[in-house]
Amino acid sequence: MDSSLIGNEFLLAPTLQFPFNIKTMLTNLTPAQLRKAASIKEQIEALNKELGAILGSTGVSAPSKAAKPAKKGGMSAAGKARIAAAQKARWAKIKAAKGKPVVKAASKPAKKFTMSAAAKAKISAAAKARWAKIKAAKKK
Repeated sequence: MDSSLIGNEFLLAPTLQFPFNIKTMLTNLTPAQLRKAASIKEQIEALNKELGAILGSTGVSAPSKAAKPAKKGGMSAAGKARIAAAQKARWAKIKAAKGKPVVKAASKPAKKFTMSAAAKAKISAAAKARWAKIKAAKKK
């Protein structure tokens, strides 16, 4: 059985499986080779079109990138507006549940603890005495 037959229908443009990376190969071709490849491709497309005309609608054409409809993603403006309104309503509900934060009057910041000069001198004298005692113990 011929590989180009599928049931009783002909496969017009069979997909080719190459054992190499076609994109890499194309970058290594000379301009003359690229022109020849483009010419051959045009001939194949013309022959496929002619074969399709002869066979009528019984032929199964291979999917091509041009045959696929462009995917139109996205959303209408009305749909976006409905979603935005619903989200605003959700946030309003959340904020209402929390309640309004009580704004305190501008109060004075807490006073930082500062040490008096006498207290600093007392701590310094104690530290010096402690270190003098440690050094004296090392000398003995």
